[in-house]
Amino acid sequence: MTSVEEPARPGERIRDAARTRAEILDVATREFARAGYDGARVDEIAARTSTTKRMIYYYFGGKEKLFTAVLERAYGVIREAEQQLDVDHLDPVAAIRRLAEVTFDHHERHPDFIRLVSIENIHGAEHIRASDELGRMGSPALDVIRRILAAGQESGLFTADVDAVDLHAMISSFCFFRVSNRHTFGALFGRDLVAPERREHYRAMLGDMVIAYLTAERATD
Repeated sequence: MTSVEEPARPGERIRDAARTRAEILDVATREFARAGYDGARVDEIAARTSTTKRMIYYYFGGKEKLFTAVLERAYGVIREAEQQLDVDHLDPVAAIRRLAEVTFDHHERHPDFIRLVSIENIHGAEHIRASDELGRMGSPALDVIRRILAAGQESGLFTADVDAVDLHAMISSFCFFRVSNRHTFGALFGRDLVAPERREHYRAMLGDMVIAYLTAERATD
């Protein structure tokens, strides 16, 4: 007597679809980061997954939308880390240092994110501008920075008149450069910016630079 295979239940189909989408995004992230937007091929992405090119188009609607989905997920990871950041119990100096460390750790752990952002900048941020999800996402870190800056200025610890976006750029630029320019910097100056033995040095240096800027004595006329 032969058994008849039961059709997948709705919940199982949803889980299967989620797993398939996640697998496609994992492979697409690596392929776009490796080859860039222009160099990546949907055929190659399909060949490295357990699905087909037709299914990739079914889930994502083509290469452009697939790259946008990759960016949305990549930015979502750091936004989630920012949302989970709990610094309200810290004094303003320790809170800013902790925020800088979170950005430092994320960029170090996600080199593909650095490459994807570099690629998107080459394309003038056209995919980000076209994404409603990324437009709504914003940066939870900005709200945290604003609260810390207000507390630091109210207490007299922070003397710099700086807004949250500028401070966010200051922190991000060091963290981004350290990963994105690792190879060129090493070739020119003989120093690996992500060498494990210098990790804590650079992590502390970032915090020191930010705190020094925020607490420096300002010249008066």
